Amino acid sequence: MRKLRLACALLALTTVSACLAGPHQVRRTVDDWDAKTYASSPWLDGVLWFIPVFPLCTYGAGIVDFFTGDAYAFWFKDAWDGKGTGFTHFTPEATDGSMSSLLNDDGKFLEIK
Repeated sequence: MRKLRLACALLALTTVSACLAGPHQVRRTVDDWDAKTYASSPWLDGVLWFIPVFPLCTYGAGIVDFFTGDAYAFWFKDAWDGKGTGFTHFTPEATDGSMSSLLNDDGKFLEIK
């Protein structure tokens, strides 16, 4: 009986922990909101970080993603076809130049174009 409980606990843990993988749609949308706010008003963005609107929204979005979007994307789509679901980021209008992702081929650290 003890081994059965342990096996069920391990199964539940691995099933739930798989929901940490996924496209993180809500969390990345909050990140896009932060980027859009910073591009249009750096002072407002700084205040929203100081108050802590963005950190709380990011934390809440991670919880929502864990229970909904990531679980759905992983268990109903990606786990069975072996291909991950991507996320298309919002591209804010650059008013004072822009930085590139360090994952891009032309991405350089702290270079504003």
